[in-house]
Amino acid sequence: MRDAFAYCAELVRAADKDRFLAALFAPAEHRDALHALYAFNVEVTRVREVAREPLPGEIRLQWWMEVLHGERGGEAAANPVAAALINTIARYKLPVEPLAGLVEAHRFDLYDEPLATIADLEAYAVKTSSSLFALAAQILDGHDDVNHITRPAGIAHAIARLMFAFPQHAARRQLFVPTALLERHGVVIDDIFAGQSTAALRAALADVCEIGVGNLAIAARHIAVAPTAIVPALLPLVAARLALDRMQRLDYAPFAPHEISQWRRQWAIWRAARDPKRIAG
Repeated sequence: MRDAFAYCAELVRAADKDRFLAALFAPAEHRDALHALYAFNVEVTRVREVAREPLPGEIRLQWWMEVLHGERGGEAAANPVAAALINTIARYKLPVEPLAGLVEAHRFDLYDEPLATIADLEAYAVKTSSSLFALAAQILDGHDDVNHITRPAGIAHAIARLMFAFPQHAARRQLFVPTALLERHGVVIDDIFAGQSTAALRAALADVCEIGVGNLAIAARHIAVAPTAIVPALLPLVAARLALDRMQRLDYAPFAPHEISQWRRQWAIWRAARDPKRIAG
């Protein structure tokens, strides 16, 4: 099992550096569990890139659903991420429902059907991102209900991630920007797929960013009085704050988002660990 957790740590280090850095500020006895949770998220989140086509993607996601429901005993034990996750679920009595909900929500990633409404976008964010914040908080402190923090934190984080990935999604004709919002601004969807940054598109994306910023502000108010124990679970939100700040600039280019350097994100996470008000504020 030690090897399984070590594998998870290296996977998170390589694929989700912000969460890996955040976990370093957690008590040592909880880091393995955080790595297992975050490694599971990496495996599920990148399923489209790995599988390429919907059918093999569906098979991979269904395998994870069966692992979560105890239907892949031998195979799960042989998979380091699955083995570490199952151990973590048992040790911390994590609910399976939000983990299964995260898997189910990522089925959307396999197809090119767009999100229709802002409510659809927020529901996707809650299932894929807010749930991850909540489960990490439960690992660190299972005694407090912190949904009022993790829900807006997850929405803000998901929107920042999706907006950064906007060019990649557009290149494969996939939309996470609600079509209702695009229609409101008169955006021609074919212009998006052609990589054209029109004024209408920038206005629509600004509205999406505002949703992220609004949820960030809600999270900030609650983080100011949050239990100290859950702070490491919230530290990944720092990168979302930096990204949303960048996206609100007048020179923001949706098809060429400027990545915030690793050293700057690392510095910001370190400062926020010392002063949690810096996480979202």
